[in-house]
Amino acid sequence: MAEEKVDTTEYWKANVRLIVGCLAVWAFVSYGCAILFRPLLAGIPVGGTDLGFWFAQQGSILTFICLIFFYAWRMNKLDKKFGLGE
Repeated sequence: MAEEKVDTTEYWKANVRLIVGCLAVWAFVSYGCAILFRPLLAGIPVGGTDLGFWFAQQGSILTFICLIFFYAWRMNKLDKKFGLGE
């Protein structure tokens, strides 16, 4: 049974690109929306409080959980693309 040679360089480039993209989204939501842009978001009401406070308390956590599922989904597709699927 012959094994296919996997291009590990391209696989890891795609993997790192995905990780960096997820971290950029998480950092923007956690630090950008919750801290840096909070004064701009203060006038938008959400659930009895302002949007900046909501991002600091709930939004960054929910975004992180969504990113976990997104990362798992994309990594499964990436693994299949490079022949590393389960």
